[in-house]
Amino acid sequence: MRALILFYSTYGHIYHMAEAVAEGVRKVSNCDVEIKRVPETLPIEVLEKMQAVDAQKKFSHVPICTIDEMKDYDCIFFGTPTRYGNMCGQMRQFLDATGKLWAQNSLVGKVGSVFASTGSQHGGQEATLLSFYVNLFHFGMVLAGLPYTFKEQSRMDEITGGSPYGATTIAGIKGDRMPSENELNAARFQGQHVASIAKKLVS
Repeated sequence: MRALILFYSTYGHIYHMAEAVAEGVRKVSNCDVEIKRVPETLPIEVLEKMQAVDAQKKFSHVPICTIDEMKDYDCIFFGTPTRYGNMCGQMRQFLDATGKLWAQNSLVGKVGSVFASTGSQHGGQEATLLSFYVNLFHFGMVLAGLPYTFKEQSRMDEITGGSPYGATTIAGIKGDRMPSENELNAARFQGQHVASIAKKLVS
């Protein structure tokens, strides 16, 4: 089973979550996983003003995915920061270019899953995940999230992201909070859970 983790990250939060998802996938035998990113659409001048350039250098080694590559995988995890309760523009532009794959039914029957980040507890985590899944339904993908068997998504002793729709992290208004160990564990759990489902379907 081949899994792709496709992400966009501004300051590294989603990249760290993507790495955790990959750790989870690797716990499933006979599953290969690759991490790739969507192209940046903001000019360097804007990224400099956002103070995002140095942060993005930490994952600049991750290869950029092409549209056609998506059909080569049995399972695709999508990672995005939240923009007003929706996926970020970079991910939106990438998906908007997948018309050929859609027309050829290239993603039908593949397993899809989503993880995200927001600036605050109520910054649109669930809205982003749910609105993202609409795209995957149009692709004909089989959807899987983060079941309540990951019991730590219900913990009350700390502020934490995560819902049955997928793993999430809270970056903080200034972006200075990196994913907690609980949030990373949620991403690992999701990676293993979804990969296990995809492996069964491939078999």
